[in-house]
Amino acid sequence: MSRPAAHHPKKNVPASVAAPHAPAHCSGNAEDREHRIAVAAYYRAERRGFAGGDPVVDWLEAEAEVDARLNSELH
Repeated sequence: MSRPAAHHPKKNVPASVAAPHAPAHCSGNAEDREHRIAVAAYYRAERRGFAGGDPVVDWLEAEAEVDARLNSELH
C-alpha cells in the first residue's frame, strides 16, 4: 500500500515532484529559489517522518534558510 503524496505548501504540487532532488547548478532565478525552498521543506518533513509539524512552518523556515544561503553566495 502506498502512502498519499505530501503536497507543496504554496502550490498543490506533490512532494514527489517538488523534491528531493535539487538542481546541480542553480542560476539564482525565482523558479530556482522556489525549487530550493521546496526541497529544503521536504527534507524538514522527512526528518520528522512526515508526522506532525506544519507544512507552512516547514516552508517558511526553509525559505529563510535558502535566502540566507543565496545571500551569502552573492557576497
